[in-house]
Amino acid sequence: MITRDYKEAAKSWLEGDFDPETKGRVIELRNNDPAAFEDAFYKNLEFGTGGLRGLMGVGTNRMNKYTVGMATQGLANYILSHVNEDDDAKVCISFDSRNNSKLFAKITADVLSSNGLHVFLFDNIRPTPELSYAIRMKGAVAGVMITASHNPKEYNGYKVFWSDGAQITSPVDKDIVAEVSKINDPSQVKFEPGLECGEIEMMGKDVDEAYLGDILSMMLSPDSRSRHADIKFVYTPLHGCGVRLVPECLRRLGFRNVFHVPDQDVSDGDFPTVVSPNPEESSALEMAVDVAGKENADIVMATDPDADRMGIAVRNDKGGMVLLNGNQTASILTYYILTRWKELGRLDPSKYVVKTIVTTELITDICRKFGVRIYNVLTGFKYIAEVVKKNEGSGEFICGGEESYGFNAGQFVRDKDAQTACSFVAECAAWAADQGLTLYGLLQKIYSEFGYRKEKMSYLVLKGKAGAEEIGNKMKAMRLNPPVELAGSPVAKVIDYLDTGKTGLPSSDVLQFFSERDDVVSVRPSGTEPKIKFYFGAKGNDADARLDMLKEQFVK
Repeated sequence: MITRDYKEAAKSWLEGDFDPETKGRVIELRNNDPAAFEDAFYKNLEFGTGGLRGLMGVGTNRMNKYTVGMATQGLANYILSHVNEDDDAKVCISFDSRNNSKLFAKITADVLSSNGLHVFLFDNIRPTPELSYAIRMKGAVAGVMITASHNPKEYNGYKVFWSDGAQITSPVDKDIVAEVSKINDPSQVKFEPGLECGEIEMMGKDVDEAYLGDILSMMLSPDSRSRHADIKFVYTPLHGCGVRLVPECLRRLGFRNVFHVPDQDVSDGDFPTVVSPNPEESSALEMAVDVAGKENADIVMATDPDADRMGIAVRNDKGGMVLLNGNQTASILTYYILTRWKELGRLDPSKYVVKTIVTTELITDICRKFGVRIYNVLTGFKYIAEVVKKNEGSGEFICGGEESYGFNAGQFVRDKDAQTACSFVAECAAWAADQGLTLYGLLQKIYSEFGYRKEKMSYLVLKGKAGAEEIGNKMKAMRLNPPVELAGSPVAKVIDYLDTGKTGLPSSDVLQFFSERDDVVSVRPSGTEPKIKFYFGAKGNDADARLDMLKEQFVK
């Protein structure tokens, strides 16, 4: 992270070629909020290996039309240096319901088009996974999704995808970062169309229909769905993109009772009915759970603003609604899909599952039972997609998941996909009902077979320049003085993912500690938020109590 004299950086915005409204906001910030003024200009908003994400507002360290434009110019320069002059190089763009997402998508389209690239722009909000699908459908070289995923309303972001439909990985990510870093002034950006302007072509219904068709083609239990078409679901998009396609998926699967939360069907970047539009947080599902109570529904499903993550609540054996975490949902779906693939004769040594290093080892246990290969990758679905790409032609991806409520299956989308996940949850519920089980009962059956495991994620929010330094200091301290015990059990193994020679994975600022009792703690700075994250896992009947002990030990 390169810091600099924030007052000089702000001065360049006041004296440079910036519009009067922007200059007025800089002056207002300087006069009224010195701390926010410093944070807005003390560094450039980092174009990391996935793109941009940050607070919206004026300044070099904010998401605004200038930082978006400069990032896009760098991306355009990289694309143009890697395609033939005669190629019709295409880029797909989508955006979610966040404030300014449509504006940032239009700026991105204009800059790419002004550089002579052919742009496919969605005609309205669409999910991140549908952008991934569109890139491959349209034969595009790249894609951009304007979203900050599940972050609070003050944030927005800019995700870059490559021709395989996955978020960029090495070496493409680092090369694009290098090109973006060369753009340090808006005067370098082609904001206005020139003589060699590329076409901006709208897309929408054609991609929707192809995408929905391919999701439905992956389903495994049509007879179960027919027998249990009356299962009651509540679905909420949390004011985001999922409202366009998730209900349609469920309808086409034959489910007749899908209840909505009308106030949350409204696409609104202020997310007025939730503190945070994050299906990982129980408060985000409160209104949907209330509807489930009124309608006596069996399952609640919620998706985040760009509809790549999904959270669910199910009825327990006492009839109450309980929220499942991402590890539990991914375990249920993996168990279901592998069971059905085996019954259908589709399993062989070329088939495989992928999970991230901080995701439950229960999935590993399930894969071993079915004789299926499993890959462990760094945190982030782009690394799951990277395995899929490397295995093209030699293996078939069954499914993959991560603890942070991301799941996908099949070959069509190279990112986590809430449309696909919701479809499989609904079908799995029907399949379980054939066996006299609810989804909660199915989870208990899995625990009885493989042993009880429980995981929990906690974090500390440390904002601004001081927060970033504190996060760095905490990671450094744990490397120098790693814990000697976890919840009273001696530490048996430490893995530092900065050491690629020992992990075989790309270098990453992650630490993992394993105890003799099979507890595990993983620690990493968030790549998208001002947080340091702690992932706790325990196995055995006392797992819940040990998770509390681990949290008390680390989160302070």
